Amino acid sequence: MIQELSQRNREIFRQLVEAYMETGEPIGSHTLAKKLGVALSPATIRNVMAELQDAGLLFSPHTSAGRVPTPQGLSFFVDGLLEVGNLTEDERRNIEGRIAGTGRSIEDLLSDAAANLSGLSNCAGLVIAPKQDARLRHIEFVGLSRDRVLIILVTEDGQVENRVLETPAGWTPSTLIEATNYLSARARGRTLAELRGELLAEQERQRREIDQLASRLIDTGLAVWSGQDDRATLIVRGRANLLEESNAADLERLRGLFDALETRKGIAQLLDLTKDAAGVRIFIGAANNLFNAAGCSVIVAPYMDSREQIIGAIGVIGPTRLNYARIIPMVDYSAKIIGRRVGQRDAAA
Repeated sequence: MIQELSQRNREIFRQLVEAYMETGEPIGSHTLAKKLGVALSPATIRNVMAELQDAGLLFSPHTSAGRVPTPQGLSFFVDGLLEVGNLTEDERRNIEGRIAGTGRSIEDLLSDAAANLSGLSNCAGLVIAPKQDARLRHIEFVGLSRDRVLIILVTEDGQVENRVLETPAGWTPSTLIEATNYLSARARGRTLAELRGELLAEQERQRREIDQLASRLIDTGLAVWSGQDDRATLIVRGRANLLEESNAADLERLRGLFDALETRKGIAQLLDLTKDAAGVRIFIGAANNLFNAAGCSVIVAPYMDSREQIIGAIGVIGPTRLNYARIIPMVDYSAKIIGRRVGQRDAAA
């Protein structure tokens, strides 16, 4: 549709969108006449604005003559008129420095990357972190109460994760020791998936080495881990940047969006959206069902492992009047740096 507009109408549309993204207010014909710097009367500009509104690119939110771009209009602007800027050397060094990989877990790197994008864009930064298949060093059961036990998992790279188990009453300190010894003897050097496979085989042989209560405790612990480690996780940083500037209706929509994103289905859907293209994807307003009700824009790019397989995504959520020209290259470069760091870790493993 942009190509079908005359040069004059295209320029008026571009100036209106840029003015709107700068102010967030409806733009009137007198404002545009001053910005255009050509001899067009406000009446002529109003006629053009009416044509653009009929085409679905603009709408008037009030009874005033001012117009704002529709989500479709913003999409056409981003796709056809936006001139994406280049990052400065300082911005590149900033991004690279915040995603430094030495001696730190992937999740820490990704969390810093999300926080960095949030700070640079003044929006919410998000990262989809891939499922981790770290090799295990130790597993331990610790009693908390009569029917609650803490299971502690330590990986070879030093990460520690905990889960609380609701267990049948009747365990004793010796039960916990027996379960800990049995699992730790088999866990060292294996991933959680490998450990589960071995224990299933043990189960078929009725696991005669330990008593029935310790066996049930192990089964309960692995069931908890199985339900939570097989999916990617969503890391969001800086969501307060959005919530602070939103009205009550927008707040509810944004909370609904974050709730949807943080489900297994939402994470999978967001990751699937990035797989349709190798580079940055932009979703504005109702351009996708996942973001339909939130009235926001999402700029997201996938990152890959050393085998060039997409394993996660990084991006920004913000109002529809984002500074797209500045944020798009930030998201793109962050995704490339994360992929590079992941590849370096794969090569060292």
